[in-house]
Amino acid sequence: MNLTAPALAFFAKLFSGASVRWHECQPDTCQRVYFANHTSHLDALVLWASLPGPLRDLTRPVAAKDYWSKGAIRRYMARSFGAILIDREEIKVHQSPIDAMLHEIGSTHSLIVFPEGRRNTEEEMLEFKSGLYYLGKKRPDLELMPVYIDNLNRVLPRGEFLPVPLLSCITVGPPIWLDPGENKNDFLKRARQAVLRLKDV
Repeated sequence: MNLTAPALAFFAKLFSGASVRWHECQPDTCQRVYFANHTSHLDALVLWASLPGPLRDLTRPVAAKDYWSKGAIRRYMARSFGAILIDREEIKVHQSPIDAMLHEIGSTHSLIVFPEGRRNTEEEMLEFKSGLYYLGKKRPDLELMPVYIDNLNRVLPRGEFLPVPLLSCITVGPPIWLDPGENKNDFLKRARQAVLRLKDV
């Protein structure tokens, strides 16, 4: 991380008014995958910024290359919060995004991912893409932490460039793992339900 990261985290939390609740779990520097619902371009930045400092230093958000590589300011911000930029347009078999993520985190860092695959402007959460399943399958030691993000879509409404200061809430739930023999569809449904349950805690 560079010297801009603490300042970026401060302003992200200031504008989003984000508070974090740890439900039936605690902050920990062990390797984790935080997987959350996705309603705003600010999701990755604010979730990263809301983690305690020692966790933030070890956590890398996965973000869309087509958004965060546009313009010098976005590129600089992405570098500042250690984003792993994934090309959603040209995914090749020999350049697996999952393998790229696992290479980037090595044996020390954690990930922030959004299994819906894109921002969702609807009331109901989208079905999860398969990436989370393959992360759990290739690295069964990783704690998969469900996260529900509330109200960030109103902090940065669709089509707007500047955030509107509001209060938002981030709830982190207890970890799940891929069960032995569990198929992809069953796991993704269970993971999606783990996020949805946090909406009402």
